[in-house]
Amino acid sequence: MWMKRGSKPDMVVNAIWDAEAGVWVATSDDVPGLATESKSFEALLKKLRTLVPELLELNGAMPRSGRAPYRVVAERYEGVQAAE
Repeated sequence: MWMKRGSKPDMVVNAIWDAEAGVWVATSDDVPGLATESKSFEALLKKLRTLVPELLELNGAMPRSGRAPYRVVAERYEGVQAAE
């Protein structure tokens, strides 16, 4: 594990469900160039484990420690309709 319990990562990745496209979309102000999508949330997390460090390295933004913990904040809006 990279982080101590209770500590907060410096970077945030936002994941939003696009119901129209049927995919999770991830972006981040903290990870330059990050824009990706996946059909499942688990697949998105797996993709992020590869993309985040690659993009940080490419942009010279990888911390000297070589570790870059990040938090994924997910949003999915659902609608309900009252039964008639």
